Amino acid sequence: MKPPASAPRPRTVLQVLPALGPGGVERGTVDIAAGLIAAGWRAVVASAGGPLAVELERLGGRHVTLPLATKRPWAIRANAGRLADLIREEGVDLVHARSRAPAWSAFMAAERTGTPFVTTFHGTYGHGSWLKRRYNAVMTRGRPLIAISDFIADHLQTVYGVDPAVIRTIPRGVDVSKFHPAAVSADRIIALARRWRLDESRALILMPGRLSRWKGHMVLLDALAELGRRDVQCVMVGAAPGTESYRAEVEQAIRDRGLEDVVGIAEAERDMPAAYMLADVVVSPATEPEAFGRVPVEAQAMGRWIIATDHGGARETVNTNIGGMLVPPGDAGALARALGLALTMDPKARAAAARAMIAHVDGRFTLARMQASTLAVYEEALARGRPA
Repeated sequence: MKPPASAPRPRTVLQVLPALGPGGVERGTVDIAAGLIAAGWRAVVASAGGPLAVELERLGGRHVTLPLATKRPWAIRANAGRLADLIREEGVDLVHARSRAPAWSAFMAAERTGTPFVTTFHGTYGHGSWLKRRYNAVMTRGRPLIAISDFIADHLQTVYGVDPAVIRTIPRGVDVSKFHPAAVSADRIIALARRWRLDESRALILMPGRLSRWKGHMVLLDALAELGRRDVQCVMVGAAPGTESYRAEVEQAIRDRGLEDVVGIAEAERDMPAAYMLADVVVSPATEPEAFGRVPVEAQAMGRWIIATDHGGARETVNTNIGGMLVPPGDAGALARALGLALTMDPKARAAAARAMIAHVDGRFTLARMQASTLAVYEEALARGRPA
């Protein structure tokens, strides 16, 4: 009698990034790990650690702590050896790098071990000098190479001369089981409104996004000053450790414009679906192009009117034919006019736009779609075999 055939070994993907903090790259790493595990693969992530490492391991993935946040050349080479050892120990079938410094280490490790190598190009990065472009170019070595938007795919071809045949555009995805109006209970909305001390008689303008200068906080403050309304309230949500200096500048700008009774700053919020449900208008006024931009997509998934800047990924995610508006970057006057129009919309038109925006996200920007597309890239890379 023949012994029963052993089950095939599950394929293992190693994702590499500096750390597992609260950002979009980090969120996407955990989301893909979840998709791998659901598909019967093994998910290993190497980083310097962070709060999302706990979530990763709860999902069934494995986190390996390595000093991958460093940019020192000798440390990058040392990390290449550590990653090569990890590839062998874990039986890694494919390496996926998501950030430049660890990507250099991962690329060297993949070459040493003959492991297929995939990258995701998450941003435009600084590329003003030959040296910068040389440093960034490791992110173009993935085969295939994932771009998170058509904007980034075009950037790869224009700045780095990447052959479009190796680029796979996979937009970021939103978990519509969480980011949907029906998924948010009234209790959650009420609790957050109380915590933020909102006035229910005043419309809420919400600006999500970490406190970074290029996100456009000052543009929004100028727009609110020009709008001149005192029957609205605005919450800028996204303060976090390390942003204290810029927060002080924003708070001073609020005082200088006499907006103390209109604008407040909130810490980074865990329950963003509830935050969106509180909003009448969501604003994403970035002064530099977003490579993708999660805020416009999340807002639309929640059926919330979005005003974003007319550049970068927002041009792909905001369909102004069905809802939302795009305004020129840095144009406070245009933003003020857009806010005025949004705040006076006919309720029936707003409800119709909400339904259309939710359907727009469901059709193009879901987490399930992103996971399936990424696993298809992994299958393609594995079929190619060794890195070039």
